[in-house]
Amino acid sequence: MNIRLRGLCAALLALACPPLAAAAPAAKPELRLWRLDCGELWTYNLDEMSDTRAYVGRSKYFVGSCYLIRHGEQYLLWDTGLSREYLHKPFARGKEDANTLATTVVDQLAKIGVAPAQVSLVGISHYHFDHIGQAADFPQARLLIGRKDVETLGRPGQEWRAKLLAPWLGKQAKIEKIDGDHDVFGDGSVVMLDLPGHTPGHHGLLVQLPGRGPVLLSGDVVHFRENMESQGVPSFNTDRAQSLASMDRFARLARNLNATLIIQHEELDVPKLPAFPQAAE
Repeated sequence: MNIRLRGLCAALLALACPPLAAAAPAAKPELRLWRLDCGELWTYNLDEMSDTRAYVGRSKYFVGSCYLIRHGEQYLLWDTGLSREYLHKPFARGKEDANTLATTVVDQLAKIGVAPAQVSLVGISHYHFDHIGQAADFPQARLLIGRKDVETLGRPGQEWRAKLLAPWLGKQAKIEKIDGDHDVFGDGSVVMLDLPGHTPGHHGLLVQLPGRGPVLLSGDVVHFRENMESQGVPSFNTDRAQSLASMDRFARLARNLNATLIIQHEELDVPKLPAFPQAAE
């Protein structure tokens, strides 16, 4: 068969047998978000939340919030609240700081049929006690935490904080030390956001819910609405310039994405998500 005839036959075969249609894209994993009760906090001297003395003589009530994210068959727990030592502790809005915990994360997960062993990832916004208190109830999980926060926990004077994260601070531990932003599942649906300043490795979280749209969880980049509006920097933050830059980034992300912005300690932001055990989708 000559070359010209061979080419004609190939063309006819191509017409008779068109190429297979492109494979349909894989379905996106189910994504759901629950807000968990992780404590109550009373700050008697609110002025510690400002290095410009903006809140002299004021006190404030704060909520402790944690979040469970389901991505397909995987579960990520974002922050773990106050430790069990505060469970049912007396709480008063008086002339000294107070903290209490009404229920544990494990007990709340049981109400939606999730066992601790099913939580494969624990994401920590930063190393403060009201965000890492119940992490050790999930020792089988991989811990996601800012690298610079881990470095801080290794320094003298941090032993009491390091104890709460003990399962991940030894050799061969299942820990991922995060630099910059981090795409948790590799598909853009859940991203840890680099927001340093409150602590050196502080992060927030962006969750792209298919129905509700983007949800931004603050960690402690800010603590309450007035604090965000005035860009108030707590006196105990580790870097003032980074704190201001992170507040600005967080606010701009919320505007540009038209996101639901949730300040994790702000009582007024709790109703932005469905009441547990309902989930946002």
